[in-house]
Amino acid sequence: MTRPKDLDPSSNPRALLGAELRHARERAGLSQEALGAPLFVSGSFIGQLEAGTRRMHLEYAAHFDETFDMGGFFTRNCRALAKSKYPDHFAEAAEAEAVATAIREYAPQLIPGLLQTREYARAVFRDGRPTAPDDEIDELVAARLERAHLLDDPTTPLLWTVLDEAVIRRQVGGPAVMAEALRHVAALGRRRRVIVQVLTFAAGGHMAMEGSLKLMSCTDAAPLAYLQGFRTGRLEDDPASVAQYELAYDLLGANALPPRESLALIESVAEDYAHEEHQP
Repeated sequence: MTRPKDLDPSSNPRALLGAELRHARERAGLSQEALGAPLFVSGSFIGQLEAGTRRMHLEYAAHFDETFDMGGFFTRNCRALAKSKYPDHFAEAAEAEAVATAIREYAPQLIPGLLQTREYARAVFRDGRPTAPDDEIDELVAARLERAHLLDDPTTPLLWTVLDEAVIRRQVGGPAVMAEALRHVAALGRRRRVIVQVLTFAAGGHMAMEGSLKLMSCTDAAPLAYLQGFRTGRLEDDPASVAQYELAYDLLGANALPPRESLALIESVAEDYAHEEHQP
């Protein structure tokens, strides 16, 4: 039989690898559930691999090569895609984020990466890695700013973020950096490129007090949730768990300030930082 050609890394490699998996599975007459069973993964997980929203790990690639007699195709391409510019705990989430049609994020401590300015991102990495050399910090900042190019498209993905009030009150990098960062977030909101809300301290307790939450939706795959802690993160695809995270996010939005009032608050705090910067 004719072997598929190795993937062009300049294209969308995850989507192409997933399309090849779907083609091989359908040609073999297997359902997603049947293909996933020997690997102890769900049919929805196989669907996410096929849609390019989940990373294909080597153990899965080897199984697919054997199942479909692919001559090592999946293994070769999986190894080629294994290196990521992102930390291990975030790499798979970044890949899912890149193909998402909608992203909803609750940020308890920091401005979300997609909304950060260069100097804010640099301050975040510098404070988080006080002994790291400058070239390492530069690489991390460049990768974060590259992610923000997702917002170059005027409509997709839909990005809706709820910022805890701590995000806008915590000085990261000093008043000048904060003034620029908050004005950038507000400008994106004023252009209607993103939806921004602020969950004020007055809102009190809520379901997501223990950490950040990112929800990602795609056209051809089940929704995902990404939970992040200190130097760790987990991508969750269990439908019941994701439904609970979606409920938590909906309640956060219901208790946060409306977008118009949120933008006014963000701009007001930005002005306070700018004024503080010019104090003698």
